[in-house]
Amino acid sequence: MKAFIDSDVLIWHLRGERKALNLIRKLRDKEQLDLWTGVMQRAEVIFFMRPNEEEDTLLFLSQFQTAPVDQKIIDKAGELYRKWNPRHGIDINDAILAATTMQTNGRIYTLNVKHYPMPDVIVQQAWKV
Repeated sequence: MKAFIDSDVLIWHLRGERKALNLIRKLRDKEQLDLWTGVMQRAEVIFFMRPNEEEDTLLFLSQFQTAPVDQKIIDKAGELYRKWNPRHGIDINDAILAATTMQTNGRIYTLNVKHYPMPDVIVQQAWKV
């Protein structure tokens, strides 16, 4: 199974949060899962990094494959967004990651489980792994 790491966990890792480091190590080494991130989650990290963080950030992100987004994923993400945004306040990035994991049989690891209320999305509270 593909382990999709949400941007919140990526950011906490870059800030030095030990729980994030332990999660990523556990998924990669003990569970031997392929580490992935969504295209929008990678974009969030890259767009908001400071110039002095670029080298370390890109080195860290090189551990993750970034899932491509195609028309099928965007169409599904639009459907999810229209259905779940009014009741749960999910954003576009959440909808795209949810659709990506649905298409690739992945699991999302996040601190914001409430952002993924869709019954067909497998989501795991990051620090409870």
